[in-house]
This record gives sequence, C-alpha cells and structure tokens, in this order.
Amino acid sequence: MNKLFSTTFLTILVAYFSMSCQSETTAAAQKNKADSIKVRKIKDTITITAVGDMMLGSAYPSKLNLPPDDAVHSFNAVASFLKGDIVFGNLEGCFLNSGNSDKCKGINPNNCYAFRMPDRYAEIYKKAGFNVLSIANNHVGDFNAKGRKNTARILDSLQIHYAGQLNKPFEIFVIDSVKYAFCAFAPNENTVSIKNIDSAKMLVTALKKQADIVIVSFHGGGEGANFEHVTRKTEIFFKENRGNVYEFAHGVIDAGADVVLGHGPHVTRAVEVYKNKFIAYSLGNFCTYGMFSLKGSNGFAPLLQLKINSTGDFLYADIISVKQDKVNRLTLDENNTAFYKIKGLTNLDFAGHNLLFNDNSRITLKD
Repeated sequence: MNKLFSTTFLTILVAYFSMSCQSETTAAAQKNKADSIKVRKIKDTITITAVGDMMLGSAYPSKLNLPPDDAVHSFNAVASFLKGDIVFGNLEGCFLNSGNSDKCKGINPNNCYAFRMPDRYAEIYKKAGFNVLSIANNHVGDFNAKGRKNTARILDSLQIHYAGQLNKPFEIFVIDSVKYAFCAFAPNENTVSIKNIDSAKMLVTALKKQADIVIVSFHGGGEGANFEHVTRKTEIFFKENRGNVYEFAHGVIDAGADVVLGHGPHVTRAVEVYKNKFIAYSLGNFCTYGMFSLKGSNGFAPLLQLKINSTGDFLYADIISVKQDKVNRLTLDENNTAFYKIKGLTNLDFAGHNLLFNDNSRITLKD
C-alpha cells in the first residue's frame, strides 16, 4: 500500500496543489488585484512544544493495565510547560473501548504489546494542551481498522490535528493567523513510509507551497539503549527496516520542511540544526504507562520548547528534562538528565556542530 501511495497518491496530490495554485493566480488576475495584494505578516516568534511517545494506559488485555487514577493526573507534573502555538506528541496506540488484537493471536496477551486507551482518555490529551498528534507508528494499528477509524473520529471531534496514516498523510490548519502543514511518517503498515524518501520530499514540497510552516514527524530507528546514536545508516531492529532517519530528516528539510520531530527509539537522541532548521532525532518515552520499559535511558526524556521565526528558522530551544518510573510516573528531573544526554550525543554524533548548550536547559546557535 505504501508503494501505491508513493506512486499514485502523491502524483495526484502534487497535481492538485499545482492546479490550486494556478486557479488562485488566475482568479487574482481576473479581478485585477495583482498590484494591490498585501503581504501577509505572521508573528515573529513561533513556539513549538514537542514530546515523544505517549500512551496513558491500555485496557487490553485487562483493565489492570490502566493507571489507578484513570490517567487524569498523567500530565500534572508538566502542565505549566505544555504551552505553545503547537503542542505536539506521538500517540503510541489507539482509542478504543473494547476488542481483541489480531497481533496477539497465538500469544499470551500479557506478553503482547497491543495498546488501546479508553475513548475517554482522549480528553486528557486535549485538556493538557496537545493540539497536534502523530498517528504514524507501530501501535496505532494494534486493533486494525476499527481502532484507527475510532481514533480518527475522536481526534476530529476534539479538533486535535493529526496525520500519518495512508488515508490522512497530512493536515493543513491555521492557528493564530499562521498556516501550518503537518505530516508524519513511519516504517509500519498503513502509515506513510519513512523509507520512501523521494515520496516524502514530494509531499513536503507540495505542502510548503500551501503553508507558512511545515512540521514533519517521523517514527523511526532502532529501539532501546543500544540505539541512542544517529548512525546515518539504515537501522534494522528485529529484522525490520526502521529507516535512515538522518537521510530522511535532511531530505525533507531540503524539500522545504521547517521542523523535524523524531520519536520511536524510546530513548533520547541527538539534535541538529541543518540549513537553519531544527531536527530532534528522538524525543524518547514521555508519558507511557504499563508495559513500556522505563529502565535506564528509557526512563528519561526531553520536553522540547522550540522557538522559530516566521520563516521557520531556528532561534533557540529549551529542554525541560522529565523522568518516569512505575510508582511516581511522569515527574520533573532535577538532574536535567535528558538535556545532558542530548548534549553528549550531539557532541558525539555531530562533531563540529553549531550549537551551544547552556544553563542546564537552553540550546542556542554559536555566534
């Protein structure tokens, strides 16, 4: 299906955008307004707050995998930081009140990683401030089309923007007079493929013609502490091609992306500023309850507060470090572990980079 998407859908998509632009130009000419078109001014500084994987508790295989407070206090420790024009995260699972998972057939359900959050949990994300979510990952399809469709229905009802499935590869929307395009990629079934970089670039190029700011999300790379580094190569995990996240991120920025937000490895990775555009290669486990491993590096993550200008160029970023454990769940990390992990990995993976790491939290460009 991804091959069909890349060859047919994107061709139609690009043609559609081209026709749209042409008709707008023709209409303007017919109305003789070319000389009086005003340049639209958008805000000077845009705040994008971004986190990694989120799954607040799964009712499968039993309600014992739901948190004791029914997830309502999941984000209390970080509530004051979940602010911005865009508040983004990766929705690692679907919303669905009942049903079994085909992926668990023949497997003890207690040893099968299939996540379905109760429908009511969606409101918790909304109240926390999230307004953009990626649904391109390996868990949103755990309960097949029923789970995907119900998730889309609920997010639509809450007016939360989302993208990443083949039937919804992108969304264009306006917040505070800024026109955003958001698209999301993964190596998994029914998602827009991270592995077909040429198709990804075609989509981003088309979106950039329509929007002020293009935000790209990807779910890619190997998982766990052995996969903290950006290798610049195709990453294989359990014999599965998880994409070349470095080539992908650079490719979509070459095509017009302004921000690239990565997740999937369940650990924090390096960051980069390429052509004045910010890349986070993995934002780790942010708020994950139940069967997720939180040992070692898996238990620490960044809450990214990114500042860009009106043309999408990087200004600076603040990293609020958080941690999780099975008892205390999501809390602030006074040791700033995620910040120092990002600093160390960026120094190793991108030697000679143009970034400064200051004051236990801030990332700026070198003069």
